[in-house]
Amino acid sequence: MTEDIRAAIAAERRDQVELLEGLTEDQWDAPSLCAGWTTRHVVAHTTLPFRSSGTRVVLEILKSGGRFNHASDRMARKDARLPAKDLLDSLKANIDHPWTPPGGGPAGALSHDVIHGLDITVALGLDRTVPHDRLKVILDGMTPANVKYFGADLAGKRLEATDLDWTFGEGRPVRGQAQDLLLLVCGRTLPPGRLR
Repeated sequence: MTEDIRAAIAAERRDQVELLEGLTEDQWDAPSLCAGWTTRHVVAHTTLPFRSSGTRVVLEILKSGGRFNHASDRMARKDARLPAKDLLDSLKANIDHPWTPPGGGPAGALSHDVIHGLDITVALGLDRTVPHDRLKVILDGMTPANVKYFGADLAGKRLEATDLDWTFGEGRPVRGQAQDLLLLVCGRTLPPGRLR
């Protein structure tokens, strides 16, 4: 299973390289679904593990009083000053990098890459569908703790994917493509008309 997930991570990163190579400078500087971040910030964030030492990350977290999200935001804002080409080259050079988020394992790494890729493509209105085998790994591992971590308000809602066999929660049905429901679980605000 781990080898399959590693292959899915590499495939996702290759797909993202291809997509990012085709973006204009305006698209690199356009807002993403991550509040306050542009495409450039998101790519700076996703490539951080390839470009920064563990020491830098620990020091930044200490500067932030142990608040990882605060440190992550500060590092993304600083690293977003890098040229888009440098960020893209970092992603290209690390297609097979074994990084995993603390406590997340390979499935967490896949989730990280897929979600942030969607933060870019959905915000830019690009027509990209994440392959279902990748989404299934992420969605099948979804728990109430994940929802709480992301701060999503799903009380009284039952998420129902229209393009694969997946449901989550109880209550009023909210239907949409699996990748849109994943973004909803992650607390993202989707463009109108994507859910019903």
